[in-house]
Amino acid sequence: METAPPRAAQQIRAAQQNRPLEIDTLVVGGGQAGLATSYFLSRAGVEHVVLERRPALGGAWQDRWDAFVLNTPNFSLDLPGMPYAGPEPEAFMARDDAVDYFRDYARRIDAPIRTGTDVTWISTSDGRFSVETSDGGWRARNVVLATGAYRIPKIPALAAGLPGDVLRLHTHDYRTPEQLPDGAVLIVGTGQSGGQIAEDLLAAGREVHLAVSMCPEAPRRYRGHDIIYWILQAGIHGPEYGVNALTVGQLPSPAARFACNPLLSGTNGGHDIHLRELGRQGVRLYGHLEAANDGELTFTADLRERLATVEAGFGQRMGRALDAYIAAAGIDAPAALPASSDDWLPASSPARVSLAAENITSVLWATGYQLDLSFVDIPVLDAWSYPRHVRGVTECPGLFVVGLPWLTGHYSSIVGGVGVDAEHVAGRVAGRVQP
Repeated sequence: METAPPRAAQQIRAAQQNRPLEIDTLVVGGGQAGLATSYFLSRAGVEHVVLERRPALGGAWQDRWDAFVLNTPNFSLDLPGMPYAGPEPEAFMARDDAVDYFRDYARRIDAPIRTGTDVTWISTSDGRFSVETSDGGWRARNVVLATGAYRIPKIPALAAGLPGDVLRLHTHDYRTPEQLPDGAVLIVGTGQSGGQIAEDLLAAGREVHLAVSMCPEAPRRYRGHDIIYWILQAGIHGPEYGVNALTVGQLPSPAARFACNPLLSGTNGGHDIHLRELGRQGVRLYGHLEAANDGELTFTADLRERLATVEAGFGQRMGRALDAYIAAAGIDAPAALPASSDDWLPASSPARVSLAAENITSVLWATGYQLDLSFVDIPVLDAWSYPRHVRGVTECPGLFVVGLPWLTGHYSSIVGGVGVDAEHVAGRVAGRVQP
């Protein structure tokens, strides 16, 4: 009696005959979420392949500028099966070191990865998934979406109103100050990228203009620990003590899933970023950029109010949640430092600015990214193009999701927290009954 060929031989034969390859489970995305899911699938004995669209592993960290440093401290690089064990747990890893760290993780867990494979279409019929890619088709019983939320740079429509001789770059494509032409630089947005690149350019001696968004400032260290320590502890363990403020069910609206991360930095050992301090150092601060026409920019005339909102944001929500967790868990932590009473304001913050008059030759869009699951031809996305799910299990049997912001809590897209959701999803995949 002839025995069936091994799965690898079957796949080679299918590829030669231009037929879809067969697999139990496909994981779409080889970043931290996809690798963590692969780890747990392997432990459960689930046959799977991870498809990564980039030519090499390293996730979205490869898309950051040269001086980029992770905002999460090394101790939080707690990947499943490989917690950080280096000599500097409180330090912050540089971009290239972080990329190498994730590549090493993939090797250690022996993740079955195919790089350079972009998933272009997913549909379902007869209880299985058809997956089209840039490198052929697949048929799978399960699909785990682990693409993250950083696939498409978000650029405002008003960008079309800028003159053609002004260099326009999203932070996705920014690498070094030397990349930009001589002259002043306008950064639009003050999330983590906007604040850190402003510092990067200021240190290089560039004149910087900064359009302020509503991303809250946050302390790098809070009550004796790095802020990320408390976010992970309160997010993952808070429900054990009745503290659910950092879980998805407590968000004020679905839109809050896409809110920007707190403004802080991991550079130079980690530090706070304060917009007023940037202003003191010479950065020109403005309100929200609302129009661009024939070289004239129009900003909202609300800089005072914006700065006050940015400074109060942490204490109004996250700070209260962390304090509630510390109290409920009975943790002996130092008292929080009093809020700053800084009321510095620039001498002027005009609502209209001429690019030519200010010699602004470059505009950097620090406006974040947008979620893109347009390749999923299955009716599981809500009005925000976010998958409808319960703990990563979507409405479509066999379709799962991990690694998105606020999938189950604030920690869901953080390296040290993604494993919580990945373990649950992998368990649900393994528990599906083979038809």
